[in-house]
Amino acid sequence: MKRQIIIAAVITICQFVNLPICQFVSSASAQKYALVDLEYILKNIPAYERATEQLSQVSKRWQAEVDALNTEATTMYKNYQNEVVFLSQEQKQARQNAIMQKEKEAADLKKKYFGPEGELFKKRESLMSPIQEEIYNAVKEVSELRGYQMVVDRASNSGIVFASPRIDISNEVLQKLGY
Repeated sequence: MKRQIIIAAVITICQFVNLPICQFVSSASAQKYALVDLEYILKNIPAYERATEQLSQVSKRWQAEVDALNTEATTMYKNYQNEVVFLSQEQKQARQNAIMQKEKEAADLKKKYFGPEGELFKKRESLMSPIQEEIYNAVKEVSELRGYQMVVDRASNSGIVFASPRIDISNEVLQKLGY
């Protein structure tokens, strides 16, 4: 209660006195904010669903290739364990090297497909960037049209406990995108 009285008093004083802090207080209260739910928007864009499905299929296919190499390495290791007593030292070394080579192939393939700069990352960028750019431009247009200084993503910010549905512009963004 005391805090509210102090804030009200500062705002009242700032209306009559021309101090830099008063200009900050008055300008901060004039800003307009909006919320947007990017998860909701993405769920309503068919191109996003198609891109997600395409990424899933590619990922499964690549994972199957990696799994096949791992299975082959595991089979080679089991065979080696079964035959190790019958092998000469040179044969043991050759088999061990072959197993390690197969495991390295699997690890390299996994890195190639799923690494930080791998094929899946590049594929995701190529499919998702145009959609994200389109959404960003629509949010920007709606924001400029309605005079918002800041738009916050409701889906990614768990710090929002409550927000009035009146400031959610998700449907306007979808309309701007044509959905």
